[in-house]
Amino acid sequence: MVDHDPAPTADDARQAVRTLLRFSGIDPHRPVIEDTPARFVRAWQEMTAGYAMDPAEHLERVFTDEHTHGLVSVEAIRFASLCEHHLLPVYGTATVGYLPAEGRLLGLSKLPRLVQVFARRLQLQERLGRQIAETIHRGLPALGAGVVIRATHSCMTVRGVNQHEAVTTTVSLAGTLEYGAHRSEFLAVARDH
Repeated sequence: MVDHDPAPTADDARQAVRTLLRFSGIDPHRPVIEDTPARFVRAWQEMTAGYAMDPAEHLERVFTDEHTHGLVSVEAIRFASLCEHHLLPVYGTATVGYLPAEGRLLGLSKLPRLVQVFARRLQLQERLGRQIAETIHRGLPALGAGVVIRATHSCMTVRGVNQHEAVTTTVSLAGTLEYGAHRSEFLAVARDH
Protein backbone atom coordinates (compact mmCIF):
# COMPACT_ATOMS: atom_id res chain seq x y z
CA MET A 1 0.00 0.00 0.00
CA VAL A 2 1.39 3.39 -0.98
CA ASP A 3 1.21 6.25 1.51
CA HIS A 4 -0.40 9.22 -0.24
CA ASP A 5 -0.24 11.54 2.75
CA PRO A 6 2.10 14.50 2.37
CA ALA A 7 5.50 14.07 3.97
CA PRO A 8 5.57 15.24 7.59
CA THR A 9 7.31 18.55 8.20
CA ALA A 10 9.90 19.40 10.83
CA ASP A 11 7.06 21.09 12.76
CA ASP A 12 5.11 17.81 12.68
CA ALA A 13 8.16 15.94 14.00
CA ARG A 14 8.70 18.46 16.81
CA GLN A 15 5.02 18.14 17.77
CA ALA A 16 5.38 14.35 17.85
CA VAL A 17 8.27 14.71 20.32
CA ARG A 18 6.16 17.03 22.49
CA THR A 19 3.40 14.40 22.43
CA LEU A 20 5.85 11.70 23.49
CA LEU A 21 7.07 13.89 26.34
CA ARG A 22 3.49 14.49 27.48
CA PHE A 23 2.78 10.73 27.18
CA SER A 24 5.69 10.20 29.60
CA GLY A 25 4.29 12.72 32.09
CA ILE A 26 6.81 15.42 31.21
CA ASP A 27 5.73 19.02 30.68
CA PRO A 28 7.15 19.98 27.26
CA HIS A 29 6.82 23.67 28.14
CA ARG A 30 9.22 23.58 31.10
CA PRO A 31 12.05 26.01 30.25
CA VAL A 32 14.75 23.35 30.40
CA ILE A 33 12.72 21.02 28.10
CA GLU A 34 11.24 23.60 25.75
CA ASP A 35 13.96 23.27 23.09
CA THR A 36 14.23 19.47 23.40
CA PRO A 37 11.85 18.70 20.50
CA ALA A 38 13.87 20.84 18.10
CA ARG A 39 17.17 19.37 19.34
CA PHE A 40 15.80 15.84 19.02
CA VAL A 41 14.60 16.42 15.45
CA ARG A 42 18.01 17.79 14.42
CA ALA A 43 19.75 14.83 16.08
CA TRP A 44 17.33 12.39 14.43
CA GLN A 45 18.00 13.90 11.01
CA GLU A 46 21.74 13.51 11.57
CA MET A 47 21.42 9.92 12.83
CA THR A 48 19.29 8.90 9.82
CA ALA A 49 21.15 10.88 7.15
CA GLY A 50 22.31 7.63 5.51
CA TYR A 51 18.99 7.29 3.71
CA ALA A 52 19.90 10.34 1.61
CA MET A 53 23.42 9.04 0.88
CA ASP A 54 24.41 6.84 -2.05
CA PRO A 55 27.01 4.24 -1.02
CA ALA A 56 28.14 3.89 -4.64
CA GLU A 57 29.58 7.41 -4.49
CA HIS A 58 32.34 6.12 -2.23
CA LEU A 59 33.32 3.47 -4.77
CA GLU A 60 33.60 5.78 -7.79
CA ARG A 61 37.16 6.97 -7.28
CA VAL A 62 39.58 4.09 -7.42
CA PHE A 63 43.20 3.81 -8.35
CA THR A 64 45.08 0.83 -9.66
CA ASP A 65 48.30 -0.87 -8.75
CA GLU A 66 48.76 -4.14 -10.61
CA HIS A 67 51.22 -5.30 -7.94
CA THR A 68 48.61 -5.20 -5.16
CA HIS A 69 47.02 -8.59 -4.61
CA GLY A 70 46.81 -8.94 -0.84
CA LEU A 71 44.19 -8.16 1.73
CA VAL A 72 43.44 -4.50 2.44
CA SER A 73 41.69 -3.74 5.72
CA VAL A 74 40.86 -0.89 8.03
CA GLU A 75 40.27 -1.80 11.67
CA ALA A 76 38.56 -0.04 14.58
CA ILE A 77 36.16 2.03 12.47
CA ARG A 78 33.88 3.60 15.06
CA PHE A 79 30.21 3.98 14.28
CA ALA A 80 26.88 4.74 15.90
CA SER A 81 23.55 3.59 14.57
CA LEU A 82 19.95 3.12 15.68
CA CYS A 83 18.35 -0.27 16.27
CA GLU A 84 15.27 -0.51 14.09
CA HIS A 85 13.42 -2.50 16.76
CA HIS A 86 13.67 0.01 19.64
CA LEU A 87 15.11 3.16 18.02
CA LEU A 88 17.89 3.05 20.60
CA PRO A 89 21.61 3.59 19.92
CA VAL A 90 23.94 0.85 18.78
CA TYR A 91 27.61 1.73 18.84
CA GLY A 92 30.80 -0.11 18.21
CA THR A 93 33.60 -0.76 15.79
CA ALA A 94 33.90 -2.39 12.40
CA THR A 95 36.81 -4.05 10.68
CA VAL A 96 36.37 -3.85 6.92
CA GLY A 97 38.59 -5.62 4.44
CA TYR A 98 38.69 -6.61 0.80
CA LEU A 99 40.81 -8.43 -1.77
CA PRO A 100 41.41 -6.13 -4.75
CA ALA A 101 40.47 -7.37 -8.20
CA GLU A 102 42.86 -6.36 -10.98
CA GLY A 103 44.68 -4.08 -8.54
CA ARG A 104 41.63 -1.81 -8.10
CA LEU A 105 42.07 0.03 -4.79
CA LEU A 106 39.90 2.38 -2.79
CA GLY A 107 41.30 5.29 -0.83
CA LEU A 108 41.45 4.08 2.78
CA SER A 109 39.03 6.78 3.98
CA LYS A 110 36.33 5.33 1.72
CA LEU A 111 35.86 2.29 3.96
CA PRO A 112 34.91 4.32 7.08
CA ARG A 113 32.70 6.53 4.90
CA LEU A 114 30.90 3.47 3.59
CA VAL A 115 30.34 2.23 7.15
CA GLN A 116 28.81 5.62 8.04
CA VAL A 117 26.42 5.58 5.06
CA PHE A 118 24.83 2.35 6.25
CA ALA A 119 25.17 3.03 10.00
CA ARG A 120 23.17 6.25 9.66
CA ARG A 121 20.02 4.28 8.92
CA LEU A 122 17.76 2.24 11.16
CA GLN A 123 19.68 -1.01 11.31
CA LEU A 124 20.15 -4.56 12.39
CA GLN A 125 23.80 -5.30 13.08
CA GLU A 126 23.68 -8.39 10.89
CA ARG A 127 22.29 -6.38 7.96
CA LEU A 128 24.80 -3.57 8.46
CA GLY A 129 27.76 -5.89 7.96
CA ARG A 130 26.18 -7.65 5.00
CA GLN A 131 25.36 -4.35 3.25
CA ILE A 132 28.93 -3.10 3.60
CA ALA A 133 30.52 -6.37 2.45
CA GLU A 134 28.20 -6.81 -0.54
CA THR A 135 28.57 -3.18 -1.61
CA ILE A 136 32.36 -3.51 -1.72
CA HIS A 137 32.31 -6.96 -3.32
CA ARG A 138 29.87 -6.05 -6.09
CA GLY A 139 30.39 -2.32 -6.40
CA LEU A 140 34.18 -2.04 -6.47
CA PRO A 141 34.23 -4.89 -7.62
CA ALA A 142 36.53 -6.87 -5.34
CA LEU A 143 37.44 -10.54 -5.31
CA GLY A 144 36.09 -10.70 -1.79
CA ALA A 145 35.05 -8.49 1.09
CA GLY A 146 34.51 -8.93 4.81
CA VAL A 147 33.16 -7.03 7.77
CA VAL A 148 33.44 -7.89 11.46
CA ILE A 149 31.34 -5.71 13.74
CA ARG A 150 31.52 -5.58 17.54
CA ALA A 151 28.78 -3.45 19.02
CA THR A 152 26.89 -2.60 22.17
CA HIS A 153 23.13 -2.37 21.88
CA SER A 154 21.29 0.03 24.16
CA CYS A 155 18.21 -2.18 23.91
CA MET A 156 20.23 -4.72 25.93
CA THR A 157 22.08 -2.33 28.23
CA VAL A 158 19.49 0.24 29.37
CA ARG A 159 16.34 -1.90 29.23
CA GLY A 160 15.30 -5.52 29.04
CA VAL A 161 18.07 -7.78 30.32
CA ASN A 162 20.29 -4.83 31.42
CA GLN A 163 23.54 -6.44 30.31
CA HIS A 164 25.87 -3.44 30.43
CA GLU A 165 29.00 -5.32 29.33
CA ALA A 166 27.39 -7.37 26.54
CA VAL A 167 29.01 -7.03 23.12
CA THR A 168 27.55 -8.55 19.96
CA THR A 169 29.90 -9.74 17.22
CA THR A 170 28.82 -10.40 13.65
CA VAL A 171 30.83 -11.57 10.64
CA SER A 172 29.78 -10.90 7.05
CA LEU A 173 31.88 -12.33 4.22
CA ALA A 174 31.48 -12.18 0.44
CA GLY A 175 33.36 -13.69 -2.48
CA THR A 176 36.75 -15.26 -1.85
CA LEU A 177 36.73 -14.18 1.80
CA GLU A 178 33.96 -16.71 2.44
CA TYR A 179 36.36 -19.64 2.31
CA GLY A 180 39.99 -20.76 2.38
CA ALA A 181 43.16 -18.97 3.36
CA HIS A 182 41.84 -15.48 2.71
CA ARG A 183 38.98 -16.09 5.13
CA SER A 184 41.43 -17.13 7.86
CA GLU A 185 43.70 -14.16 7.13
CA PHE A 186 40.85 -11.64 7.36
CA LEU A 187 39.39 -13.17 10.53
CA ALA A 188 42.84 -13.19 12.16
CA VAL A 189 43.24 -9.47 11.40
CA ALA A 190 39.74 -8.72 12.70
CA ARG A 191 40.25 -10.82 15.85
CA ASP A 192 43.17 -8.64 16.91
CA HIS A 193 40.99 -5.52 16.95
